Amino acid sequence: MFERLLPHMRVNTVYDIQLDELYAKGVRGIITDLDNTLVGAREALATPELVKWLDRVRDRGFKVVIVSNNNETRVSKFAKPLDIPYIHAARKPANKSFRKALAVLGLPAEKTVVLGDQMLTDVLGGNRMGLYTILVTPIAPADEGIMTRVNRRIERIALSRLRKKGLWYEGETK
Repeated sequence: MFERLLPHMRVNTVYDIQLDELYAKGVRGIITDLDNTLVGAREALATPELVKWLDRVRDRGFKVVIVSNNNETRVSKFAKPLDIPYIHAARKPANKSFRKALAVLGLPAEKTVVLGDQMLTDVLGGNRMGLYTILVTPIAPADEGIMTRVNRRIERIALSRLRKKGLWYEGETK
């Protein structure tokens, strides 16, 4: 059961993702979470470093869509200045938001990755849809809301079980 929470890849930040390797594997789309994946949960706008990274992503030929469980005000304020399409109130890990994101990208699951900081929303939802999942270390865990904190407790239980089965090692992030 907990195996569905295993990402295909783990990285410390989005900047650690080898974009050329993804492109060589045929990936053309990125579905990304917002809070604690791209910026801290209380950061209203993209950092200059993130803007440069997103420019590199698009210059390499990737399409990007933000899929967030947060409200429209939060997500639109972040995404519109960057000219990135978004899906708010996504209710991840529900399949519907991931299907919508694939439609926005105009790509099949096998050509798309999911970036996110939560195993119970981003990774589980992406894995259920057959997407390649990349787990990012949360940027600012202290700023997380109550539901995310509940999810983090469940994640700790899952990680304990995965470690016991030999499926999770601490030093795996790239």
